[in-house]
Amino acid sequence: MALPSLSTSVVLACDYFDAGVCRSCSLLDVAYDVQLAGKQTRARELVDGFGGAAGVAWLPPVASDVAGFRTKAKLVVGGSADAPTLGILDPAQHGVDLQGCPIVASPIREVLPALAAFITAARLVPYDVPTRRGELKYLIVTANARGELMLRFVLRSTESLLRIRKHLPALRAELPQLRVATANLLPEHKAVLEGDDELALTDETALELPFDGVALRLLPRSFVQTNEGVAARLYRTGAAWAAGLEPSSAWDLYCGVGGFALHLAHAGVARLTGVELSEDATASAVMAARAAGVDATFIAADATQWAQRQAAAPDLVVVNPPRRGIGPELAAWLESSGVRHVLYSSCNAESLARDLAAMPALRPVRGQVFDMFPHTSHFETLVLLERYTQNVQLSTAVQ
Repeated sequence: MALPSLSTSVVLACDYFDAGVCRSCSLLDVAYDVQLAGKQTRARELVDGFGGAAGVAWLPPVASDVAGFRTKAKLVVGGSADAPTLGILDPAQHGVDLQGCPIVASPIREVLPALAAFITAARLVPYDVPTRRGELKYLIVTANARGELMLRFVLRSTESLLRIRKHLPALRAELPQLRVATANLLPEHKAVLEGDDELALTDETALELPFDGVALRLLPRSFVQTNEGVAARLYRTGAAWAAGLEPSSAWDLYCGVGGFALHLAHAGVARLTGVELSEDATASAVMAARAAGVDATFIAADATQWAQRQAAAPDLVVVNPPRRGIGPELAAWLESSGVRHVLYSSCNAESLARDLAAMPALRPVRGQVFDMFPHTSHFETLVLLERYTQNVQLSTAVQ
């Protein structure tokens, strides 16, 4: 499927959407500039009421490419070993092949035929949901800005591991950009994407993610944004806003692989602590910090519980929670902590609004929408919160 021009006024053409076989991109028939304006309007509707008399200074939204932007693909494997499908399941739980999906980044899309051929060569039987039989459940493919790849086979058991190992050298010879390959074991029949056990199939175990002078590291079971281009703008903007505050210390809560923390270090923040529940993610952040010579501490812990145990707050707290938001406990702690500024990156503006309502002393003074998820109603919102004391705003230059 040929990709269209990347003009923001385009309506992205997709044969799968037109045929009704995939409606994951629910706004695909809406011109992209209209999508973007709607997201900006929605963010302002939810956030502006918490800005106080001074209001919120909104910067123009950060647009994404409309096609080829998805740098991580989670592909359900269906069909048969001789004719596998890579895509999604239909309502009857049968595989729908989406190898030509126009939102998938070209380094991933271009290798999907080779991966389908590998399934056939290695006799990997796709898992059949209705009968609960078969072995290969998903392929998860991540690409970095250099076009290098991480490939994860999500398997029901170890039954096919010997065949995967046997045929993997031929696949790597065909795809020299394949840096990391693993097998994840998911024996349970349940609606999750991966299991707890990850088996390395290559010597390299982490994919480097270069971001404008800051190189992150990604271990297989670590979360990474699915739109690397917009994520780079998000991290860079957050670091620039933080640098303008000149904090001497900062926490990055829900830090993932350290995207915000390492960009803050690059911007000159000296004392940094990142907290993330996932041990693989914090290990990824530690690897990246060591490689960059950054003196930062990364801790695998629950962000709320960890914060509540600390004797004092830093100058700046960054929060980048999942869709549910930071929740009432962490919001209450931030409200009473005395922290002067919070940088809140939200993938769900509704939960962001709930959290803002629980922190009346921390008011948004600056905001920007980052369209991480084109053609859907979802988007990322970055807001800078500033503490008000006795209804008097602390001085922050809003640029």
